[in-house]
Amino acid sequence: MKTDVCLSAFISLLLTLAAVAHGDHHGSPFSEPTIDLGCVVSDLDAAAEFYIEAIGFQEAGGFQVDGDYAKEVGLTNGQTLDIKVLTLGEGEEATRLKLMGAEGRSRKIKNSYVTTTLGFSYITIFVKSTDEALARLKKAGVKPIANSPKALPANLNPEMALTIVRDPDGNFVELVGPKPSS
Repeated sequence: MKTDVCLSAFISLLLTLAAVAHGDHHGSPFSEPTIDLGCVVSDLDAAAEFYIEAIGFQEAGGFQVDGDYAKEVGLTNGQTLDIKVLTLGEGEEATRLKLMGAEGRSRKIKNSYVTTTLGFSYITIFVKSTDEALARLKKAGVKPIANSPKALPANLNPEMALTIVRDPDGNFVELVGPKPSS
């Protein structure tokens, strides 16, 4: 099932790239320098609230993929997809997170650690202020896991800190930013 989620995200990316006008982006073979990331969620509204309120994404609309079409192209076994598009940043090069809710039930996988399963295991978001990120998390009722925030190791950048949280479905979200002031 994890492979199906990754395949669905990959196909979603391909559909998005195919829809974008083909152009030369600084000599790259790609028409866009960013990717969209698709994430199947159990509760579309709860996931959107987490990523908007606790993390700081902006809602940028959404769309629905008909079940017949989704089946025909291999996205689902006939389930309709409801998709909310969130952005991190502004403009055409902003990161886009597509939260996908489907009819029926998708199987939840227990990720104890980022190495528990193969495939995409976490997203990393770089923040300007860990203090502000922590305040947003606290206001949203989200607590960092383990001993985070924690300064990065000396071989990386010890002036930066890593904070790890989980979204409502248990997916890991890393926030990297300056060490907190307190």
